Amino acid sequence: MSNERTYRHAGVDIDAGNALVEAIKPLAKATARRGADASLGGFGALFDLKAAGFTDPLLVATTDGVGTKLKLAIDTNYHETVGIDLVAMCVNDLVVQGAEPLLFLDYYATGKLDVAAGRAIVAGIAEGCRQAGCALIGGETAEMPGLYSDGDYDLAGFSVGAVERSKVITGREVAAGDVVLGLQSSGVHSNGFSLVRRILAEDGVALDADAPFAPGTSVGKALLTPTRIYVKSLLAAMQAVTVKAMAHITGGGLTENIPRVLPDGLGVSLDGNAWKSPAVMGWLFSRGVAVAEMARVFNCGLGMVVVVAETDAEAALAALTAAGETAFRVGRVEAATGAERVHVQSLEAAWRA
Repeated sequence: MSNERTYRHAGVDIDAGNALVEAIKPLAKATARRGADASLGGFGALFDLKAAGFTDPLLVATTDGVGTKLKLAIDTNYHETVGIDLVAMCVNDLVVQGAEPLLFLDYYATGKLDVAAGRAIVAGIAEGCRQAGCALIGGETAEMPGLYSDGDYDLAGFSVGAVERSKVITGREVAAGDVVLGLQSSGVHSNGFSLVRRILAEDGVALDADAPFAPGTSVGKALLTPTRIYVKSLLAAMQAVTVKAMAHITGGGLTENIPRVLPDGLGVSLDGNAWKSPAVMGWLFSRGVAVAEMARVFNCGLGMVVVVAETDAEAALAALTAAGETAFRVGRVEAATGAERVHVQSLEAAWRA
């Protein structure tokens, strides 16, 4: 054993870190937008709100991670899509307040840096930024042997957006009789994976087995379908009509996220017959997850909910469809007197074949 004491001997490879930075510079540069040059390597990054076209902006900031969905990426050695999830979990939270995502930073921590895996992860982050129209302006890679097991890693994201002061969406204008629109999810998105993984383990479902809910694809790859990014379609809808409120359906499912954007005394009534869920929702239900638990854990096929006036409903649906969304008229705002503010009729109909 060598007596030489170096950082590499302690488990941290500075050269690998530098190699990763060089490998991802073109990825970040490709996300450049007005106000940012997407350069890496400095101690901080600058963004010019005036150059981005804002007059009297408010900043909106979000941060999030991918959760235990990362374990599926690690176990399948497929890292190409979790970066999209990371961006989606942040920028979808920004847009619900009317904000346009401007910049994104990531934090990638691992026990031993794998340059190829790291590049695949950051390539996904760059793709997510491209989909959202924001710039990847910086990040941090931390190699921490002893804190993470070999092959394990974690991701955190941070995004900033801006909205003109007069156009902030607060939900205060929502009224009984307004229409609730739902935008179809791409799958489980990035919440509820501790339950998903428990089901896989207890039922002996192999990640490389053919997915019954996605024929021709393995279970692992199908579950790693990235979270849909709704930013550009929602910004288009906001240009077409007055959007009163939006809710990103993440942890807490339909029952806990929608009330967050409603005034006191109001709730929503949803009809599961009104939308079609990705097949994975029916598969989860078939594994023994009760309807009520589905509604409070998973998105149940709706990754985003939008509230508009009755008179704007058809125009909003048309704008969302033209922007590439599969959108449905799923319910209505109504008075709510009790603690239960989301009533879903026939939820299982949404994933019934």
